[in-house]
Formats: sequence, C-alpha cells, structure tokens
Amino acid sequence: MSQLQVQGLCKAWGESRVVSELNFSIEPGEFVALLGPSGCGKSTTLKMIAGLEEPTSGVISLNDRDITHLAPGKRGLAMVFQSYALFPHLSVAENILFGLKARRVAADECQRRLKQVAELVDLGAHLNKKPGQLSGGQCQRVALARAIVAQAPLCLMDEPLSNLDAKLRNEMRAELRALQQRLGMTVLYVTHDQVEAMSMADRILLLNKGELAQEGTPEALYNRPENTFVARFIGNPPMNLIEQGGSLLGVRPEHIYTAEQGLGAQVTGCDYHGADTIIDVQLPVFGNQVVKLRKPGHQVLPVGMELKLGWPSEHEHRFDKASGQRLDSSLASPSTKPSSSSLNNPSKTESSHVG
Repeated sequence: MSQLQVQGLCKAWGESRVVSELNFSIEPGEFVALLGPSGCGKSTTLKMIAGLEEPTSGVISLNDRDITHLAPGKRGLAMVFQSYALFPHLSVAENILFGLKARRVAADECQRRLKQVAELVDLGAHLNKKPGQLSGGQCQRVALARAIVAQAPLCLMDEPLSNLDAKLRNEMRAELRALQQRLGMTVLYVTHDQVEAMSMADRILLLNKGELAQEGTPEALYNRPENTFVARFIGNPPMNLIEQGGSLLGVRPEHIYTAEQGLGAQVTGCDYHGADTIIDVQLPVFGNQVVKLRKPGHQVLPVGMELKLGWPSEHEHRFDKASGQRLDSSLASPSTKPSSSSLNNPSKTESSHVG
C-alpha cells in the first residue's frame, strides 16, 4: 500500500496552469525527490500536499485517507522549510517540542522523544541555546529534529539545504540520508539541485512546466532519459545533443574520446574543474555545433587545435527533433574505427558512431 497517493493533481490561477495532471505515489520508507528548475511547479505541488495551497482539481491520499481538503494541522504531516522557521525567542528544546505541546502530548512523552531525537541529530549540548547562537547547520538540525519528533507518516522537505554553504550542504546531505534510512522515514524532498536528488533519492520525479517529464531511479534518468529536457537537465555538463536532420543524437561528455581516426573537431575552449577538464569543440561537419568532452585531470589544449572524436555506440541516445521524445528504434549512422586515443584512451579500439 502506498503511503502517499497523488491523482490528477492540478493548480491553476486564471488561465495559467502551474501544475497539470500530476500522478504519482510514494511507498513507506521511500526517499523521493521532486526535482525541477525554478517555476516548474514543484513547491506548489508540495504546498498542495501540505495543505498550504488549495488544488484546482485532483485527489491527495495519505494511508488511504483523502486529505485533499483537510486543514494543514489535521493531515498528520511533518514539514522542513527552506528558512528553518525557528522561533528566535525559544530555546532549541522548546523549538523542537513546540508542535507536540500544541497537540497536548504528555510532558513525560515529550521529554522521552526530545532525548531520543537530540541524540539522533547531535544537538544534546545545544538544547538550552537560542537559534541565534547556532550555526546554519545546527539550525537545520533543529528543524529536522522538530519534524522527526512529530513521528508523522510523511515528512515534506522544501529545499532545506539551500541556505547552507557548499561544504556544509555536502555534509548535511550525507547526514540527512543516513538519518532517513536509519529511521525508515518516508520523505518527499523538493529541490532544484540535481546533485541533491541524484545522491539522496531512491526515486526522482522530474517536473517541467508543471508536468511530470520522467519518473524513475537516478540511474534511469541519467542513463535512459525519455526526452531532451531530461537529457539536458540531468548531468553536469548536460548531454550533448547534435542535430541530424529530423532527429537529435545525444552523447554525454564523459563518453566522447579522442582518437587517431574519427569525426573531425576543433577546440574552442577548456574549463578546468580540478578533478577533470571540460573541453569545448566545434563540429564543422554539423555546421560548427559545439559539444563538450570531459577528460580527467588538467588538460590544456590550445584554441583551434584539431581533434578526432569517437564514442561507443551503446552510449548513443536518439530523440525526435520536433517533439523531443526518445526514439527507441535504431537509426543508422556512419561509423569509424579509431585505433588509439591522443589523450587519455590509448586502448580504445571499438566501433563508434559519429553521425
């Protein structure tokens, strides 16, 4: 039985439809990321599930109970906000227990839960402090503790790590995922950051303009995107899409290699990232379309340098140019058989499709 069931969920303001016919479910103990660019409708979807926004149409069920039109406080949900939403005049302990006291949970039960959750999120030494005395990461732990202590069947998280610096975000991602798995929490996590979604979620719901572009595991979205939006949104740098008549040929930057024989290309720039280098090249045979290659380490290639490129045919993706949808049928394309690589793949000899 699904913990959360969303059927035909829509939200419109006048003629503008922000969320359109969303259908998905979340199983008990599952970590699901609601991912997409700004303005795609992900936060609006979360607000409708939380009861903070009224749906135009559709049904939201939690444990087989219709909660579509219930007040937020009667839905039995926990929520972690982007802004922490802590009371500055209350101590950490009082912030954590605020919801329980509002629901008149017995004092001894409150203290039992407080002790348990403080150990889980490592806040035992900070319970008497005020939020103003805490770091950003500690404030986020207080917000998480407040959600955990409620023991709700579903926890909604609205970009909870976006206010933290990059190093702390990485640490909190690992902590949050480990905590969710340890407690068996069911989580719906809204984010615009594909790294968060790919590294934390069991399953991703990728939204585009209020519609579900693709649903699946992180590996499925990365290795088999169903359309060009998914192909370009998932991956950094995104998938290269090379126009070929009425279709688009997709190849990820890490799958392109240089060789003695292959498709002619010309270097237009290099972007060093530390662990690897992203190389931009033009393809004269395709009207100087630019594609990106990912090479390990520090690669310094002069602008204008001539290269020969190839890629394994099993890493090709084909999309319809007009609709953007994936083409499953194999489309014939010329191939070459490079014998060696001039940079990092000297043993590469397999056949590669190069358009």
